[in-house]
Amino acid sequence: MSGIKVGSKVQNFSLEGTSNLQFNLNEFTGKNIIIYFYPKDSTPGCTNEGIDFKDLYESFKNLNTEIFGVSRDSLKSHENFKAKYNFPFELLSDPDEEACKLFDVIKMKNMYGKQVRGIERSTFIINAQGELIQEWRGVKVNGHVVEVLDFIKNI
Repeated sequence: MSGIKVGSKVQNFSLEGTSNLQFNLNEFTGKNIIIYFYPKDSTPGCTNEGIDFKDLYESFKNLNTEIFGVSRDSLKSHENFKAKYNFPFELLSDPDEEACKLFDVIKMKNMYGKQVRGIERSTFIINAQGELIQEWRGVKVNGHVVEVLDFIKNI
């Protein structure tokens, strides 16, 4: 599966999110959307990435941009993670890998010498018309959110 391509319209998808959100992509037409996929709540890299998005949240909001974090963790895990770090954006739960498959972020990874299926840290930007306009795959956390903000400033 190759996932959606840059320049393509993103099909609607729906996921449950924190704060009792029923996320439907189509409801955000007219705004830029950042969807960032991360492996697991409350792990060091995922926590740092979330904090980086939190620290620049107002800058993104001022650029008509909404942020959503996605992992396969449960809604309960997401609620705890969001509350612990006071994230101002919602986290979406994808236990059935619906969005993960749409964006093709499930990869085989080495963990403690074993091959496991997991989410490859990835960020996608969908413009106000619902088109995928940028993707980052295999993201390294340091400096990534600033790079995303710089991209948004220039669209």
